[in-house]
Amino acid sequence: METQQFVKGMDVYKISATVILCGIDVAVIIGGGEKSHIGAMGLASPRPSLQNKDVVSASVSVLCVLGHKDDLLARAAALRLASKFNVNVVVSVGLHLDNATTEDIEKLQTNFEAIIVEIEKWLLIQKLYF
Repeated sequence: METQQFVKGMDVYKISATVILCGIDVAVIIGGGEKSHIGAMGLASPRPSLQNKDVVSASVSVLCVLGHKDDLLARAAALRLASKFNVNVVVSVGLHLDNATTEDIEKLQTNFEAIIVEIEKWLLIQKLYF
């Protein structure tokens, strides 16, 4: 297995990711804010698109820890990576800021997007998709 780490943002907006290549499958663990944790997990499997069988899409199953809102991020990232690379992907997300404002959430979301882009660039170099 090969592992790579990524970091985006600073202070309470810092997000860290560890990506593990499990054969051709991908596991991503993302945490950040004041308290990294396991908030939600998305497991996506690639499949032909229902609208165009020549396009790769994905289906995802999501598990969320009660009271957490990380499921939307985990779901979106897992779908995105599985569709783009045509591999099984699991994404665990746990971001937390006490009393987060709308601006705080936007900053975390911006850094989350930036880290997903970096992960995509690294996975492209790994040439793990078919």
